[in-house]
Amino acid sequence: MAFLRLWAGTTASGLATWALPFVLGLAVLHRDLGAAGLGLVLAARTAGFLLSVAVGGVLADRHSRRAVVLWSALAAATAAPVLAGGLGRSLALMTAAAALAGAGQGACRPAFQALTAETVAPEHRQEANAATTLAVRASTLGGPALTALLAAFLDVRTLLLGIGLLWLVAAFVPGNGASPRADDSPPTSATDESTARPGLRTEFLEGIREARRHPWFLAGLAALAAVITLGYSSTSVVLPLISRDRYGTQWVLAAAMTAYTLGALGGALLIARRRPRSPGWAALAGLAAYGVAPLSLVLPVPPAVVVAAYAVAGVGIEWFNVPWFTATQREVAPDKLARVSSLDFLVSYGLAPLGLALIAPAVGVFGVTAVLGFCAATCLLVPALAALVPTTRHFARTAPPAPHRPGRRT
Repeated sequence: MAFLRLWAGTTASGLATWALPFVLGLAVLHRDLGAAGLGLVLAARTAGFLLSVAVGGVLADRHSRRAVVLWSALAAATAAPVLAGGLGRSLALMTAAAALAGAGQGACRPAFQALTAETVAPEHRQEANAATTLAVRASTLGGPALTALLAAFLDVRTLLLGIGLLWLVAAFVPGNGASPRADDSPPTSATDESTARPGLRTEFLEGIREARRHPWFLAGLAALAAVITLGYSSTSVVLPLISRDRYGTQWVLAAAMTAYTLGALGGALLIARRRPRSPGWAALAGLAAYGVAPLSLVLPVPPAVVVAAYAVAGVGIEWFNVPWFTATQREVAPDKLARVSSLDFLVSYGLAPLGLALIAPAVGVFGVTAVLGFCAATCLLVPALAALVPTTRHFARTAPPAPHRPGRRT
């Protein structure tokens, strides 16, 4: 029951995060918001996320993870009616509200990851992480159709208020977790804690030092950064052009993106039950599989090959994500887990806009084929190099314990 409540809250927050740019896109179609205004609002949301995710990680390790989820989700929920009130009236108000929404989203991400480790027993965390990602991918697949259906009966302001309701679910439904302390020693008194507690910057640096204790984490994060910055960004920019110019239809774009999501759903289902003998190497191989997506756009292949390549990339990305989250929850010191998780989200969300900004000029200078070829090679080679780093084979500093023993490092 505790995990079901956490799963419901995490799913609601993921659905709200996905829905906001889609609903704002509908506002552009209805001429309540201009294209430039949409870009500004979404940029403000991204900025709010990046500014808050590191702070959220520190706060989630310093205080109750459940409290951080509550207040960050309430902040995002508060932003929804402000966005609705500013729609068509004040772009400045909408921009400020979007920054608040992004801040709430960013602060709750590492707290949710750490709360999962508190709520779910170590031997069941892989299934729990897979269940969460299944819900997110299913929302991505069915969300556009559902939102379009609702838009036939509800205006954009009402849809924005609905996003606020989703954040209220994320705020109030999850239950409390266990203590995040790394040992069983009694906590210090409130007076000692307030006088001895270091600042936010110092505590965040402690999280970085904890991450450096795990070579597999640094290697995996570097591989993830390469795939996001070059692979994901290149396909996001070039796929619409290839679909239009090479195949003469937008069907390839829609089919490829649908296949990617379906592949991710399948990958999450597979990894929920499978326990590879070398989980770290298997995860990095799944991450490298994203390279087939830009590679399929380089070659003059039939559209079905492009769609199949995106399905393979989707399977691979969840074959990486689920063991990656599970290993982080198992290996990182419990009282530093949220801070280390915040590094992951900083890379995942922070580098995507940078890659998107760089790929289009690179295509103009070097051409589509050269850029896609380089990005595909990077996606394939960097995870392979990461696999050479000690401890990446099992995503663990030591060999994994027997199945009946707790997976947490002592």
